[in-house]
Amino acid sequence: EKYVKFVKERTEIEQSYAKQLRNLSKKYNQKRSSKDEPDCRLSSYQSFLDILNEMNDYAGQRELIAENMIMNICIDLTKYLQELKQERKSYLLEAKKAQQSLESTYKQLDSSKKRFEREWREAERAAQNAEKTDQDINATKADVEKAKQQAHMRARVAEECKNDYAAHLQKYNKEQSQFYFNDMPIIFNKLQGLDERRIQKLAQGYMLFSDTEKHVMPIIGKCLEGITKAGTNVNEKNDTMVIIEQNKSGFERPGDLEFEDYSQGINRASSDSSLSTPKGPIDLLGKNRSKNFWLFKRSKPTVTEDFGHLPPEQRRKRLQQKLEEISKELQKEADQSEALGKMKDVYEKNPQMGDPASLATQISQTSQNIERLKGELNKYEVILCSVFFYSIRGGFKSKLNPSAAKIYILFPLCSPDGAHSDESTPDSSQAIYAEFDDDFEDEEPVTPIGKCTAMYNFPGASEGTIAMEEGEELAVVEEDKGDGWTRVRRHNGDEGYIPTSYVAITLNK
Repeated sequence: EKYVKFVKERTEIEQSYAKQLRNLSKKYNQKRSSKDEPDCRLSSYQSFLDILNEMNDYAGQRELIAENMIMNICIDLTKYLQELKQERKSYLLEAKKAQQSLESTYKQLDSSKKRFEREWREAERAAQNAEKTDQDINATKADVEKAKQQAHMRARVAEECKNDYAAHLQKYNKEQSQFYFNDMPIIFNKLQGLDERRIQKLAQGYMLFSDTEKHVMPIIGKCLEGITKAGTNVNEKNDTMVIIEQNKSGFERPGDLEFEDYSQGINRASSDSSLSTPKGPIDLLGKNRSKNFWLFKRSKPTVTEDFGHLPPEQRRKRLQQKLEEISKELQKEADQSEALGKMKDVYEKNPQMGDPASLATQISQTSQNIERLKGELNKYEVILCSVFFYSIRGGFKSKLNPSAAKIYILFPLCSPDGAHSDESTPDSSQAIYAEFDDDFEDEEPVTPIGKCTAMYNFPGASEGTIAMEEGEELAVVEEDKGDGWTRVRRHNGDEGYIPTSYVAITLNK
């Protein structure tokens, strides 16, 4: 019982330790969107997240230690202890019964002994009385005869009591020998065996205390190895380059300052065509402080919808990112519209499956969302086009990524204000973007995200659907988006939509 209490207190310590580790990991592992967290590309940041995850797994192993100790030591020993108590109680009960039986036999022996003693004394008195009567000259023959008969009767009763006492004595001696030489040694041996089993079970509990922790040591070792690996994965060169890429402004380096000879008067003959060389002290304070030393400004710029508050390079990246977000959202709405159209077509051909009019609100809302997203997409394409126009015409040198190149190809002749220029023939300088065209021509088939098994037959008579038979296995290409339809693919490459409720789906982990 004392050891079980000790183990319980140990498990409470383990559980408290694991809880504190989990809370610590959760505190420093706040979930943030990758687009809003600039440090997500840093290897040191990712390694720190890996350490937090490993520590969370380590806490899980500490919880497992506590759970196994409770199950394998506390509960098991407590149950075994109850069995031992019950067994010990039965042995003590046997000993008590044997002792009570011996005491009962001794009481009978003592009673017969006292009776024999009493009757023998009565017999002696009767014999003395008969002898006295026989010697008395005044006693009649009848009195003598009566006294002799009384003495003879008392002698016979005393003899019977003697025999009874001898029998009880023999019985008691036999039972006493059985009690001390047979019954009690057996009971003591049983109690000794019980205690030996208790001690052996306790020793096993001692070893389990260690083995329980040893069992999870390999996993704990892997967690610690993961923390070490996280440290070795830190790439300081890559991190500094990522920071440079994230924070570079895209501004041109300023030209040399001209010598201002105040003895001759301020020289204001500098060329007005220079965009980077200041014309004098006022320009130095104005342009250079606002442009060339932009990174060191402490005040926050006003955030604008077109990201005009950012330096050119960062503005270009944010515009490209915004376009990609809008494109993904537009594609999602388009897929939703297509699915609703197919669903409406199925309802019209199979009225028992649903009412087509119930989809009118969703279809209308989806159409409005698509038009809104198209307008936003066009707006940001024009803004990005103007940024590219400025970058290329102004000498900003950087290689566009494929999505940016595609936009520039779509709008090769737009001016900074969003309008098309008068140039109609593309020059040879635009050929550098032709290398990105191949990235948008052929799209590979979408990789399946799982598989499904048909539970019912489906004719697939409507356009965009695919027929299937009960028990047929298909690859899942696109999940149900809430419209009740799932996109699947056969082994021969045929794709189409099927009712989600007609199949059992298993997604890849």
